[in-house]
Amino acid sequence: MQLLINPVGRPVGDPGSLEALAEVYAYPEQVRDGRPWLRANMVSGLDGAARLDGLSEGLSSSADKRIFGVLRALADVVLVGAETVRAEGYRPARARAEFAAARRAAGQPPAPAIAIVTRSLHLDLTAPLFTEPLVRTVVITTSDSPAERRRAAAEVADVVVAGEGDVDLPAAVRELTGRGWTRQLTEGGPRLLGQVAAAGLLDELCLSLAPLVTVGDAPRIAAGPRLPGAQPMRLASLIEDEGFLFGRYLRAG
Repeated sequence: MQLLINPVGRPVGDPGSLEALAEVYAYPEQVRDGRPWLRANMVSGLDGAARLDGLSEGLSSSADKRIFGVLRALADVVLVGAETVRAEGYRPARARAEFAAARRAAGQPPAPAIAIVTRSLHLDLTAPLFTEPLVRTVVITTSDSPAERRRAAAEVADVVVAGEGDVDLPAAVRELTGRGWTRQLTEGGPRLLGQVAAAGLLDELCLSLAPLVTVGDAPRIAAGPRLPGAQPMRLASLIEDEGFLFGRYLRAG
């Protein structure tokens, strides 16, 4: 790995090491004061495709997976859409021995919680995400979601009701923040990321750019109605590895 743009402003050692990556991707100090910071982590091909053969896996690399693991190891909670949970076969976040001491020092549990955004509650409640998590999974849904499914989900997860018709993401973020989970990460998919951006909640985008042209009909990393005004972002760090580029973009201003 090569660190092309360094946000730390001083040498950080081997940019491929977990310690250096944790320093490059460290959350801002505001999270210690109870103010949330919501970052997104997505992968894209050169032509904007967010998936290859229906999954993000085909666009990934060993370096992408390494950064993915670091971002999870730094987070309190991972916000993800139900469609992505189903398509990607989501499992609970695992504890990383390399980050255990740092998480204890920060008052974090051994691994981040997974918080699923869903209106339909069409979830496999027998999956490991609900039966084997280190931190109880959270299901965020609406007041008009199927009541029977809400009751079933409440037996294996914490159910948060936020909004009617559509999930009220600002309310959901407030709920997660109220639990002390200020280091927030979303892994999409594209529809959820579009909703996060539209709600003005996107503080940071970590984008892995794969050196691949796929064409096809795969969605972009964010999908949904056009924003009234484009959200400006600034490049904070850039890493290169075997043709892959890993950019960290912060909300401008």
